[in-house]
Amino acid sequence: MAAKLAYPLAALQKGESHDPFTVLGVHPLADGYVLRAFMPSAEHVEVDGLGPMQRIANTDIFELALDETRRQALPAHHLLNWVEKGDNSRHSAVSPYSFEPQLQDLDLHLFSEGRHHHIYRLLGAHPTEVDGVPGCRFAVWAPGVKRASVVGDFNGWNGLRHPMRSRGGSGVWELFIPGLQAGDLYKFEFLGRYGQLLLKADPYGQSMTLRPDTASRIASPSQYGWEDADWLARRAEWRWMQEPMSIYEVHPGSWRKGADDSFLDFRELADQLVPYVSDLGYTHIELLPVMEHPLDESWGYQVSGYYAPSARFGDPDGLRYLVDRCHAAGIGVILDWVPGHFPKDDFALARFTGEPVYEHADPRRGEHRDWGTLIFDYGRREVANFLLANAVYWLEEFHIDGLRVDAVASMLYLDYSRNEGDWLPNQFGGRENLDAIEFLRHVNAVLHARFPGALTIAEESTAWPMVSRPNWMGGLGFSMKWNMGWMNDTLSYMELDPVHRRFHHNNLTFSQMYAYTENFVLPFSHDEVVHMKRSLLDKMPKDAWQKFANLRLLYAWQYTHPGKKLLFMGGEMAQWHEWREAEALDWPLLDNENHAGIHRLVRDLNSLYRELPALHRHDFESQGFEWIDCNDSDRSTLSYIRHGDGQTLVCVLNFTPVPREDVTIGLPVAGRYREIMNTDAAIYGGSNVGNAGHVTSIDAPWRDRPCSADIDLPPLGAVLLLLER
Repeated sequence: MAAKLAYPLAALQKGESHDPFTVLGVHPLADGYVLRAFMPSAEHVEVDGLGPMQRIANTDIFELALDETRRQALPAHHLLNWVEKGDNSRHSAVSPYSFEPQLQDLDLHLFSEGRHHHIYRLLGAHPTEVDGVPGCRFAVWAPGVKRASVVGDFNGWNGLRHPMRSRGGSGVWELFIPGLQAGDLYKFEFLGRYGQLLLKADPYGQSMTLRPDTASRIASPSQYGWEDADWLARRAEWRWMQEPMSIYEVHPGSWRKGADDSFLDFRELADQLVPYVSDLGYTHIELLPVMEHPLDESWGYQVSGYYAPSARFGDPDGLRYLVDRCHAAGIGVILDWVPGHFPKDDFALARFTGEPVYEHADPRRGEHRDWGTLIFDYGRREVANFLLANAVYWLEEFHIDGLRVDAVASMLYLDYSRNEGDWLPNQFGGRENLDAIEFLRHVNAVLHARFPGALTIAEESTAWPMVSRPNWMGGLGFSMKWNMGWMNDTLSYMELDPVHRRFHHNNLTFSQMYAYTENFVLPFSHDEVVHMKRSLLDKMPKDAWQKFANLRLLYAWQYTHPGKKLLFMGGEMAQWHEWREAEALDWPLLDNENHAGIHRLVRDLNSLYRELPALHRHDFESQGFEWIDCNDSDRSTLSYIRHGDGQTLVCVLNFTPVPREDVTIGLPVAGRYREIMNTDAAIYGGSNVGNAGHVTSIDAPWRDRPCSADIDLPPLGAVLLLLER
């Protein structure tokens, strides 16, 4: 018998056993039973109630022979008492090697096929009871390693102490460790294929330590009592395509700071952010990634803990509180989600088993040269399942209302930002990443089916067709897409000295050529106010007065153009400097009348956008928009009509600093038009050039319109005229 056990005993001692349960625990012998324990740091070990165990010579394996009587006296889950080497401290714990496998074969099968929507409930670390014994169940997908172990403070970070059980071809390893509880730190140690030792954070870990520490933390089962059932019921019936949607984009680490320049935690953020956003009239907030990340300067876009809300902002239930508070105030919550790439940090997903696992093995498909990050292998079903379940996780466990998917273009094209010869074509010789396309379609289909009313929004910067069209039409299945073309054209126009704008009039009018090919969001996001691009206010040309007037005009153009709206924090108060992720917004600016005027304008634009069907009912349909005059390039003016639910709203914009009196515009219907907004009003910091509150049409046709009116246009201003029936 000793010869038969020589190999598994030797493999266990060397830390190479793929199934320590074949050696440890109770095993039958020809003349009885033997109980074994592997205790590399122990000087002396005994079985509670049965006496001391004997060390096998030259090993850290302890044995106790049992006859039938003693075997019957042994509890199903025996308690080990031991004395540690060196400090002679005494310890007790139930042996992990007396428990049956905890993961079901069906779950492993679904995972291997990429179809397990809740695999995060099985993989990772989960406090639980097994046969009445409290502890923590660990499971990790680590295909091809010789050994996987759980390490932590509880075993001195010794990878030999708690080797895991292999679940065969699934690549999954598991172990239930009695006595561990929420808050305990851990990682996984692997012995790689070529003998290398690796120490990795848990890919499915739901809590991590605060950077620069990188340990995973056993997360407490959520105790949060949700109060948003009515919100979720309304969301399921929400006709989002026809309803207003204005988004306030927030970096939670720099919106505001604590008194000691610390991060606000999620609860503090909720108590301050929600009333602020509600007062401004936004329908949604969008949070830059709140998943754990090691580098503040990445803004969360280089994720190391896809299932862990960042420790910078407190515990996971704090994020639930923030979402719940938003819902109570009628505000939806969108999370930035980053399935396109991940960082190379050696404690996280990169070369997870010493070899490429989550990333594509060939760097021509598996590495972003520009960003210094790695690209997921979307064709590997377990990797696709990791990301799919992650999307489900945020919507199901945190009641998130939608995901804004980062850098979609980088996922769609195999040659994205690559030189000739540095990319591999697909099987048909093309540049499309077929695995990523299938992955995105599948994620969108699953989320829309499981979470009615939840949104997926693509940051996609190319002309890829039908990004926001359903799968059955051949689309990618997103709800909406950021309109990067509109944003770039608009900002390039607005940055021009007004004297030159007449030569670039097409920058404003061109968007109507494609405005209804997708469901568009009009974004002025964080990307436009960093990296020496300057703040929105500072992008505007000329002196301070013209900068503020131009910014007011820019926002009026955004809110009256078809499409949902997005503005990054700080834009609503006209920050002078670029966004700095280490600093809070410049809140004292609101004490200045010019900045306060911008703040009031944003509030009023949100109010009009929400209240007037003409501004939101047909955001994605051509019948909601009609040019009056798009050809007045010489004077750099635009005039157009927004329609909705029988409302007629006339919008006239002057992109020069010249006041224009008695400008004739054609009108669709005779009557009185109330001036519901003038961006040049004194309350916004303007010069009060306008139309005394109303305009009345005259029976004089103008440019194919049955009637007309002469109006006064303020300098660098927009006038909105609502037909009164």
